[in-house]
Amino acid sequence: MSFTLRQGLSTDRDALLALESRAFEGDRFNRRQLGHLLTRANAATLVAIDEHEAVIGYATLLFRRNSATARLYSFCVDPARRGMGLGRRLLEAIEQTAIAHGAGRLLLEVRADNRVAMGLYRRTGYVAHRWLDDYYEDGCAAWRMDKLLDDTPDESVTPS
Repeated sequence: MSFTLRQGLSTDRDALLALESRAFEGDRFNRRQLGHLLTRANAATLVAIDEHEAVIGYATLLFRRNSATARLYSFCVDPARRGMGLGRRLLEAIEQTAIAHGAGRLLLEVRADNRVAMGLYRRTGYVAHRWLDDYYEDGCAAWRMDKLLDDTPDESVTPS
């Protein structure tokens, strides 16, 4: 599968909103929240674009001042594109973005019933260390996971 990654733009807001609607049943961002993440938050968003310029995935990191920990705040792959390596390549790229912003650790929460995402995170070095009861709006629990990041950029994560 061919795709490119680029920084998210304010003009991506509607495409990200549509992607979230396809990918998530609940706990979705609204248009205003996405606009804030793309333009005003202390954040970085990478957007995956296919050969037709369609948004097929994205990841958003949040940063806190004076903290070496970044938080993977949202991670979304188009359901029609899952299982093709996009998620792994997007995750690797967002880790490099975190490192470029001075983060040495990446923290995330993942639905306890999302075995595919849990598998991806575990295979790429994340460790589950805290159970969060009733974390999502539908009552589903979550695992808090984290990973210590290597400070050496990996040239192989640049997608084609």
